[in-house]
Amino acid sequence: MFDQRRISSTYSMNTGSVVGMATFFPLDTVRSRLQLDEKRESKNTLAVMMELVQEEGFSTLYRGIVPVLQSLCVSNFVYFYTFHGLKSINGEKSRSAGKDLILASIAGIVNVLTTTPLWVANTRLKMSGLKSKSTSYNGILDGLIKISRSEGIGALWNGTLPSLILVINPALQMATYEALKRRFKGVQLSALNYFVMAAISKAVATVLTYPLQLIQTKLRHGHNYKQLHRDAGTLDLILYILRIYGPMGLYRGMEAKILQTVMTAALMFSAYEKITGLVFKMLLNNTKIAH
Repeated sequence: MFDQRRISSTYSMNTGSVVGMATFFPLDTVRSRLQLDEKRESKNTLAVMMELVQEEGFSTLYRGIVPVLQSLCVSNFVYFYTFHGLKSINGEKSRSAGKDLILASIAGIVNVLTTTPLWVANTRLKMSGLKSKSTSYNGILDGLIKISRSEGIGALWNGTLPSLILVINPALQMATYEALKRRFKGVQLSALNYFVMAAISKAVATVLTYPLQLIQTKLRHGHNYKQLHRDAGTLDLILYILRIYGPMGLYRGMEAKILQTVMTAALMFSAYEKITGLVFKMLLNNTKIAH
């Protein structure tokens, strides 16, 4: 019964996540371009979106969406299956915000070490529109092979350090979300309630961790700073951006990121709660029938 519930919970979250990412994917494209294309003026999200359409066509907003959704499914499955598994081992009675944060962090570390190569390949695929990148990739597998051959196997784990630190993002999100749910324990919540709680939890996590997300993207893709050596690490990039662009340079593209992640997370969690509730009810009815 437990395994069925854990698997159904994971698939429910995956469904909501895929729907959310597919719906708001153009916002993620804008965010990536602003983070990596230093020459592009940092305008509002809609203005950048219109510029991309005029320069490269409407399809550029959805470049790389299929491999991103494929990787998202793998990543979410690893993360949420691990998280729910750890919650079950820990037991429902001993639940607290602190323990949820620890369990979510462990699940995040497992996810980062397992799926980082997929996201490195995805970043390259999504940014193939940048003129500074001449290598073309035909899907995730082709990207993984070409990157490992030209840059070495280690390049597939570029950005792992900020990614490991960034496990605090979903950890903060899950801990905040679970804390909000506990405040309304015993209350019948609507899809809108779940939507708002998920939006709040993701907004908090995104604002607190965005500078590291920007550095993570630059490490995965490769930075374009001529004055900085190609193998610059996390600290090198942070100090360089602060020196040249100031503190706001670490928040370039955050508007699009906030819109995309908050709306995606809100849609994902509201879909997850409703789908999970339906699946659990079906499993419970099947159990009663069996007995």
